[in-house]
Amino acid sequence: MKKGNVFAIAMFAGLFTFSSCAMKKDLVNCQKENKELTGNYQTAKEDLAASKARVAALEEQLNASKELLKQQKADYAALQASLDKSLTNAGDNNINISKLVDQINESNQYIRHLVEVKSKSDSLNMVLTNNLTRSLSKEESKEVDVQVLKGVVYISLADNMLYKSGSYEINERASETLSKIAKIITDYKDYEVLIEGNTDNVPVNAKAASMKNIRNNWDLSCLRASSVVQALQNQYGVDPKRLTAGGRGEYNPVTANSTEVGKQRNRRTQIIITPKLDQFMDLIDKAPENE
Repeated sequence: MKKGNVFAIAMFAGLFTFSSCAMKKDLVNCQKENKELTGNYQTAKEDLAASKARVAALEEQLNASKELLKQQKADYAALQASLDKSLTNAGDNNINISKLVDQINESNQYIRHLVEVKSKSDSLNMVLTNNLTRSLSKEESKEVDVQVLKGVVYISLADNMLYKSGSYEINERASETLSKIAKIITDYKDYEVLIEGNTDNVPVNAKAASMKNIRNNWDLSCLRASSVVQALQNQYGVDPKRLTAGGRGEYNPVTANSTEVGKQRNRRTQIIITPKLDQFMDLIDKAPENE
């Protein structure tokens, strides 16, 4: 073979090898870029889900405020109708108009006070919810659901993040999440806290052997709620006078127990934060009497 031919073949082989290396490098870069884009997409998707949850909570509060305003308008209209009727019949019934006006003014003042209290409560609930939501990591947000319904804050936690498998004992994984919730509870001292345990409809005797001394799902739900209450008190210093433990067994499901996903959703513990009832009872006692 001539030297010229050998040289040409060597040159061709070198170019082919160089081209293959370049293509492989481009492929690696594309794979790396695709992985980064996939990660960014997942993060954006999670952020969107969290935003939608906050929007839903705000819409719920807005609807509750609209209902309250509607009721207040109806109350005012009733009072105004009463005044109009009294003015019409003043001559016949010898009604003391001045006294009636004072009663109406007193009622209006009471209604305004109720509105102020309700608005303050709604604002505190929103701040509480936002503070807790911001404190949770993205991983925690997947297992902790925070909602405001009719002026009450509901924090729902999945049982697999709270308890050891087949038990009512709290696991180490839940410590950080409970500490964040405890801080919120401690910061808002004018709220009562109800810990409510819920289960699926699977009988206890079909579950783990460690539950063999528990008679039924009532026992299990109550013991799990009690475990959370004692953790909040003993580990995080929440005033036990503000805490109540309760269980609802399998009788308060959020969805059907016909699938494993449904059962998992129903196995939950709710931390329910509400304004102290005695404050609202005081307001009711101060309501003006109708004559």
